[in-house]
Amino acid sequence: MGNFLAGKVVAVTGAGRGIGRAVALAAAAEGARVVVNDHGVAVDGAGPASEVADAVVKEIEAAGGRAVAVADDISTMAGGQRVVDTALACYGRLDGAVCVAGILRERMLFNMTEEEWDPVVATHLKGTFTVFRAACAVMREQRTGTLIGFTSGNHQGSVSQANYSAAKGGIVSLVRSAALGLHKYGVTANAVAPVARTRMSANVPVEPAEIGEPEDVAALVVYLLSDRARQARITGQVYTVAGPKIAVWAQPRELRAAYAEGSWTPERIADFLPGTVGVDPMPLLEQVTEMARAARQAKQAKQGEQGK
Repeated sequence: MGNFLAGKVVAVTGAGRGIGRAVALAAAAEGARVVVNDHGVAVDGAGPASEVADAVVKEIEAAGGRAVAVADDISTMAGGQRVVDTALACYGRLDGAVCVAGILRERMLFNMTEEEWDPVVATHLKGTFTVFRAACAVMREQRTGTLIGFTSGNHQGSVSQANYSAAKGGIVSLVRSAALGLHKYGVTANAVAPVARTRMSANVPVEPAEIGEPEDVAALVVYLLSDRARQARITGQVYTVAGPKIAVWAQPRELRAAYAEGSWTPERIADFLPGTVGVDPMPLLEQVTEMARAARQAKQAKQGEQGK
């Protein structure tokens, strides 16, 4: 057992499997008392089971740590509150809230249904809000605490996961809002965009060139929960961890601006905007275009072979 988080109480959602489980185990191994939350559902959100959270608590206790399970659905306000209330009831305080819980329902935007949109946004984005909302009220009174949301590189956009990407982009803005609003109360907020092998990443057609394990992500989260990160004044940041790589994402800012003499008209904008204000190239669009080109070439080559 280490002591990087000695004396702290940490709640982790989605802690029954994958990255959430690795975070819960790592926090406990560094001395934290842990609230293990997991609704126990499949990747698509179906089939809840409380045994998933219980199993992680048993792992922590077997290693000499302290933990308690909460199987509530954090996409509800009551579920998010329950996570925080359990920390207070069992341990008397809450020093960190880490929101990892998430599900996937992939579909192209033009085919996506409300039933595929709502649960994904509810689990990722609202599920982060419900826990943050309950946790920051406690942390404000304590005048200390750390909130950590989980986003994804897909907050830039995704070909077939508009629901997931929209939720992950929302989490980035939620984290930055929390950092701004809670700074004066001694509460920090950051986001992690992991690249790791989990059951949610198992169906990705091509594995990223840079990818790690859940334990790599857990090490970064433990640091962000620690007093060392607070001393470094780390807040409002988005970090990617992919195996040995750690990267920080840029803050949103205006890239270029121009001013009209008088009022804009559509015609003046058409003459002025492309060459003066211009665009900010979208790297993912270039990748998608290249993948489509390669797919066409492969199809043409296959048809050519069949025609011989």
